[in-house]
Amino acid sequence: MSESYLIPAAELLIEEEIKHSRFISFLFHCQSSEELKCVLTNLKVEYPGANHYCYAFVAGAPNDSINIGSSDDGEPSGSAGRPMLAALQGANIGEIGAVVIRYFGGTKLGVGGLVRAYSSGIKQAIPQIETQLKQIRYPGKLLCEYHQLKDVEHIFAQFDVLIEDKQFSDKIVIQFAIPKIFKEPLNLDLATMSKGQLKALFDD
Repeated sequence: MSESYLIPAAELLIEEEIKHSRFISFLFHCQSSEELKCVLTNLKVEYPGANHYCYAFVAGAPNDSINIGSSDDGEPSGSAGRPMLAALQGANIGEIGAVVIRYFGGTKLGVGGLVRAYSSGIKQAIPQIETQLKQIRYPGKLLCEYHQLKDVEHIFAQFDVLIEDKQFSDKIVIQFAIPKIFKEPLNLDLATMSKGQLKALFDD
């Protein structure tokens, strides 16, 4: 499994007219179906009265086959959502969503024409969309003394560690997530700083 993948760093909108119908393709960062629905709701407010609001999303890594979805929103079955999803899956970009809004212009396109029209904006947008690299992070836990916290946080910053929770009792328990490549270097630096007292624990 790849330890990193590209995700959208910005939104992108492509608008085109195909046989008098207006197609507006909107691509964005999407980590869940809930996030997709939220964007869809906002677009329906921004672009009211459209005939169709079709969508597709890949909410995980580019090759994720579980956290995906699509909708034809009233277009003939398989003519909108599925080709949109196929275009996203072929982009090798993760956590990406697309909504294509159609204002019908009076000319029917047929299923083949719809497939081309709904994937057209996405295919144009993908080479243009700004991306960033996302590291897959793994959960870890560390117990440290209060006087060690500042040094621990300094070391964490060197290894792209995301601190998720801190619990304060007689010691501090830190729950965090870290890219796999940094697990061993992190423990080496923690051991050096603490003279062998500190070691992060990982689930695997």
